[in-house]
Amino acid sequence: MTNKPQIIVLDDDPTGSQTVHSCLLLLKWDVETLREGLRDDSPIFFILTNTRSLTPELAASVTQEVCQNLKLAIASTGIDDFLIVSRSDSTLRGHYPIETDVIAQELGPFDAHFLVPAFFEGGRVTLDSTHYLNINGVLTPVHETEFAKDSVFHYQYSYLPKYVAEKTQGRIPENTVSRFLLEDLRGGSLERLLKLENNQCVVVDGETQADLNRFAEDVLTAASQGKRFLFRSGASILTALAALPPQPIAPENMAEYVRQGKPGVVVVGSHVQKTTEQLTALLNIEGTEGIEVDVARLQDEGANQSTQLLREILEKVQIAHSSGQTPVVYTSRNELTFPDVKTRLEFGTIVSALLMDVVRGLPSDIGFLISKGGITSNDVLSVGLALTSARLLGQIIAGCSMVITPSDHPQFPSLPVVLFPGNVGNADALGRLTRNISS
Repeated sequence: MTNKPQIIVLDDDPTGSQTVHSCLLLLKWDVETLREGLRDDSPIFFILTNTRSLTPELAASVTQEVCQNLKLAIASTGIDDFLIVSRSDSTLRGHYPIETDVIAQELGPFDAHFLVPAFFEGGRVTLDSTHYLNINGVLTPVHETEFAKDSVFHYQYSYLPKYVAEKTQGRIPENTVSRFLLEDLRGGSLERLLKLENNQCVVVDGETQADLNRFAEDVLTAASQGKRFLFRSGASILTALAALPPQPIAPENMAEYVRQGKPGVVVVGSHVQKTTEQLTALLNIEGTEGIEVDVARLQDEGANQSTQLLREILEKVQIAHSSGQTPVVYTSRNELTFPDVKTRLEFGTIVSALLMDVVRGLPSDIGFLISKGGITSNDVLSVGLALTSARLLGQIIAGCSMVITPSDHPQFPSLPVVLFPGNVGNADALGRLTRNISS
């Protein structure tokens, strides 16, 4: 096999890099920024599209724009050996098949597209084509979890061929989906991979990282023989495809990045039950100061209320920070109801805009920033901190990445930022992380 292909990841929130390190996360996708990613020394880079926060129409539009700019960037850099990954949620939430359809239209044709949702660090495995979440040691089919009831991305099936048929509204029937089972992966998949054609839909098992490492070897061999593949995946296949050495900075040493040993700030946007449990545990830790953002006030009273609310929040943050506390800014936990998905997403944008105003108004001497929730984390990087790109340092705990802002950032130079997905970690994970990075 010759040179490994460049792995280009379109990530629908900024947490898909949670199993790799030392690569670029791009927050913009103009041609020049994409060239920067293509020229980087790392074998993988991420384009943070944040499409999971968008309507289906906008998600398709953004994906199309990224792909069209990628074509121009690839042509101008002369790179012709690449793999495209549409990274999404390991609990099956997201705009499938919209994003893979657009990518296939713009960057195809592909011989196959693979659904590989396994994410081992988060307890997500796929066995006999059924996707499971490990909850307190019990493998639970994901359709029986809270994630399947998501108000935007709900679904009925954990058995992936049925999931595909459901999401494509029968365009890809269950019985036409190819299944790569554990025994296929462990026995070698190359022969089957070489026979795939016409953008065949394939669902892939995964019980351990070794399973996907073996599968990735066969994928890369098939790609070197001219096969063109597209992936819709969780994070663990990225580990396998990139095949990086261990991260240069050990997780337990990452607190060294905290600026001048100062207290930091935690911003919590995610609403999943796991986040609420973690928030409760965090607020019980000495040295934290909870500051609730009552989002119902935004729903009731609009822009004027937003300005007043922002002023109140920043005042509380400043008082807590000045007294050596760690402010924890969190959105109120009660789930509001909306007449339709579009209204819900639009309200989410209003709430996020307020949170980003909070980030911009934080004291400039904070020691670190922890962002809880995928969409929240994307907005923190791209809007709150106004970054074009960030360098990923690695994982501070399993599934949670740390990035660092550029040294010439006008407000927060060399600030370590932890991206903590909403659905990762046990009940005390957020509290433990905050305590460790603060000490």
